[in-house]
Amino acid sequence: MHENMKEQNEIQQLVSFKIGNEEFGVDILKVQEINRMLEITKVPNTPPFVDGVINLRGKVIPVIDLRIKLNMERINHNNSTRIVVVEINETTTGFIVDEVNEVLRIPTNIMEPPPGIVAGVERDYIKAVCKLDDRLLILLDLEKVLSFEEKSLLEQVAE
Repeated sequence: MHENMKEQNEIQQLVSFKIGNEEFGVDILKVQEINRMLEITKVPNTPPFVDGVINLRGKVIPVIDLRIKLNMERINHNNSTRIVVVEINETTTGFIVDEVNEVLRIPTNIMEPPPGIVAGVERDYIKAVCKLDDRLLILLDLEKVLSFEEKSLLEQVAE
């Protein structure tokens, strides 16, 4: 019984951000930093979702427009646009999001397995959904957002 009690009280910290009207979250342990828009250098022959690369303190990092990757329309960047820099399988990658909201502490026992499709986002990309007071938070599985081929492509882009 004690083991069960522990599971109910586990808290996961997430960085929440918006893309369009949807709110997403990613595990804070994967997030290295959050930046305002930086100058992005285009890279030829990359998929449409790869915006290019940024130079972050001397390190070249590929940047992905998460809107495009999640099959949403591209929009112009504004003062709220952020680049969320994450570590995925030892590759540092930047994801462009519309705005970063906050760090949330979510009890794991309110996380539910995702239904077939949420907000037009494929189930494969979603770890869980969390019903908060007045909103739905979609917990993204960043490892799955990029396929194996795409990860190796990004490693080449950053070299």
